[in-house]
Amino acid sequence: MIFNTHKLLEGQHAFLSPSKYNWINYDDEKIVESFLNYKAAQRGTDLHNLAAQAISLGVSLPKTNKQNEPNKTLNLYVNDAIGFRMKPEVCLYYSANAFGTADALCFRNNFLRIHDLKTGKTPASMKQLEIYEALFCLEYDQDPRKIESELRLYQLGEILVNNPDPEEILYIMNKIVVFDRKITEVTQIQ
Repeated sequence: MIFNTHKLLEGQHAFLSPSKYNWINYDDEKIVESFLNYKAAQRGTDLHNLAAQAISLGVSLPKTNKQNEPNKTLNLYVNDAIGFRMKPEVCLYYSANAFGTADALCFRNNFLRIHDLKTGKTPASMKQLEIYEALFCLEYDQDPRKIESELRLYQLGEILVNNPDPEEILYIMNKIVVFDRKITEVTQIQ
């Protein structure tokens, strides 16, 4: 038998994919809810890509004061990142076990700024940004007690700002180093 080829689908997964088979147990309501969440996640990815492009090109977005304006969060995030001359999508790497991509980052005059765009409704946590700061300090050999930092979460038209305690960043850095070592040991035993 000669099988059909589907070159355009290589590397992709269908929503009703066999590898994510739990949908087989859903009722009509659950499948619709799950699909809408899936589409929202895709939209979030597209908005992040749009924001990165706008920041890279220095294209500011219109200012808006409307509370329910869906683009308010995106516009605030992009305009602030441009204003602070930040780089979008900065990969921070400690090891193959510990790395991540910050949405926007800059480091000038011993001041680290990390911004994160959240497009969903689930309340976000500053812990993610603190981990980015720890990864930054590990990768670029910075002592968090000797730099200043501001972490910002942009979500639902609001900006949450945090100036983390350097001791908390040191704690996270230590966790990364210790846990990375443990994972490496386990991997070598396997």
